[in-house]
Amino acid sequence: MTNIAIIGYGYWGPNLVRNFNAVEQCRVKWVSDLRQPRLDMVSRQYPGISVTQDVADIFNDEDTHAVVIATPVHQHYPLALRALEAGKHVLIEKPMTQSVEEAGHLGQLSEEKGLVLMVDHTFLYTGAVQKIKQLVLEGEIGDIEYFDSTRINLGLFQQDVNVLWDLAPHDISILFHIVKDRPVSVCATGISHTPNGIENIAYLTVNYASRKIAHFSCSWTSPVKLRTILIGGSKKMILFDDVEPSEKVKVYDTGYNVTSDEEKRRLLIDYRTGDIFVPKLGQKEALFGMATDFVDAICKGTTPLSDWKLGKDVVSLLEAAQYSIRNGGCEVALK
Repeated sequence: MTNIAIIGYGYWGPNLVRNFNAVEQCRVKWVSDLRQPRLDMVSRQYPGISVTQDVADIFNDEDTHAVVIATPVHQHYPLALRALEAGKHVLIEKPMTQSVEEAGHLGQLSEEKGLVLMVDHTFLYTGAVQKIKQLVLEGEIGDIEYFDSTRINLGLFQQDVNVLWDLAPHDISILFHIVKDRPVSVCATGISHTPNGIENIAYLTVNYASRKIAHFSCSWTSPVKLRTILIGGSKKMILFDDVEPSEKVKVYDTGYNVTSDEEKRRLLIDYRTGDIFVPKLGQKEALFGMATDFVDAICKGTTPLSDWKLGKDVVSLLEAAQYSIRNGGCEVALK
C-alpha cells in the first residue's frame, strides 16, 4: 500500500484526494493546509485521513511514501526539496518550479535518491490528447506545420505568476507531448492592467528550425471562455475544443496545394475542403489516469508520462518567455 500526503487543499486538493483514494493499492494518509476550515472539511468528508497545518508532521512520518504538492508556485521548490530530502516520492502541480535551475536541482536530487519526481500535467491523460497523439503518430494529418493555442477567460487573477505561467503550461505540455522536434527560440509580449505589474494578457510564439511554428494566446480578461488548440498538418487539420461537451476533437480533411505560375511569377493556391471526422474518445477521468501513473511509477518502476524532465522543459519555455516580455518581445534562444 502506497501512503500519500497531499499538501494544499485549495481548488485542486479535493480532486486529488478523491482520485488518489480511488487508485488501487493507494491511500491518502495526510492532508496539510494552513487554513483550519479547509482541514475541518477534510475531516468531515474523510474521517480516516489525518490533517495538519505543519508539513513537518508529513516529512517526519516514515509510513508516508509520497507527497503531492498543490500549493502556490513559489512554494513548490522548497516543499519538494524537503520531501525529497526526507526520502519521499514527489508529485508537483504545474508549473513545476519558478526557474529552470530549481527544476534541474530537484530532478538531479530525485535521480540520486532513486525517487519518483513527476509533474501534474493532467491534460496529457485526457482522452482527447491521447487521441490526437495517436492520430499524429499514425500519420493521419501528415507533417505538423503549426500549433495554435487559445486559453482565455475572465479571471482568476494570480498573485505570484503572470497569465502565461498560470494558463500556458497546459498547452505547452501538450505541444511537447505531440511535437518531438525541439524549439529553438521564443518571442513573447504581454501587458498588465493591474497595479502589481503581473501580466494578465500575453502572447507567446515558439520557433522551430524546421517549418513549424507554435503560438499561445492567454488572458484573464476575456468576456468568454475559450480552450482551443488548432493543429495544422500537411494532410489534415485538428481542432481540440475543451469547452465542447461531447465532440472535443474534430479532424478536418482540409488543406491546400501550392503551385507556381512562372510566367506570371506568382503562387497558385488550390484549396481543398473535405469531410469532418469526430473520433471516439476515452472516457476515463484524466486526473485518475495521472494518479495511477504516479503510483505505478512508485510501485512498478515505470517512467511516468509527465516526468520531471517534461516539467523542466515547460519551465524553460516559460522562463525564456518571461525574459522576452521584460525585454520588449525580443527573440530568446533556447538551450
